[in-house]
Amino acid sequence: MGIVPLAKALELAQEYDLDLVEVAANARPPVCKLMDYGKFKYESAMKAREARKNQAHTVIKEMKLRPKIDPHDYDTKKGHVVRFLKQGDKVKITIMFRGREQSRPELGYRLLQRLAEDVQDLGFVESNPKQDGRNMIMVLGPHKKKTEAMAEARQAQEARKAEAKANPGKSQNAADAEIAEEAAEAPAEASAEA
Repeated sequence: MGIVPLAKALELAQEYDLDLVEVAANARPPVCKLMDYGKFKYESAMKAREARKNQAHTVIKEMKLRPKIDPHDYDTKKGHVVRFLKQGDKVKITIMFRGREQSRPELGYRLLQRLAEDVQDLGFVESNPKQDGRNMIMVLGPHKKKTEAMAEARQAQEARKAEAKANPGKSQNAADAEIAEEAAEAPAEASAEA
């Protein structure tokens, strides 16, 4: 529109039933727009909400181990670390030494190296193992970003919902059992044909 006196701009805004909103106050002359201010506020709030929804908060999960850990306990703890890395979270692994264990830090170091090798397809060693008093600490970072992991989880959840709508009345366990049954029958059919 160009440069318009304030009274004329207010008159135009009233004529079109819009608001006169100052966009750039520091410019010479100040820049204003004719718009529906309520709608503008609503749209900007919705954009901010969408941005927050896609925003990922960096979370550091912690897993504590002992140097003399039982194999089953190790597998359970490793499973938790795998789950955290799949979710896109960093994992801080702490090995706690007690009493005479403090004189054998190489046990903790080997355990941390073994864990890092076991989960190397999901994460990488962000911070190498280092002794910190009675504890040895290592940080694992995920290969996937948190936003990617969240998007994958959302897609998987939508796929499960679509499957549930397609097959109402069938529980998830029944669907899983049916898939396992089909997989077991497929090799049997292949050997019968040969």
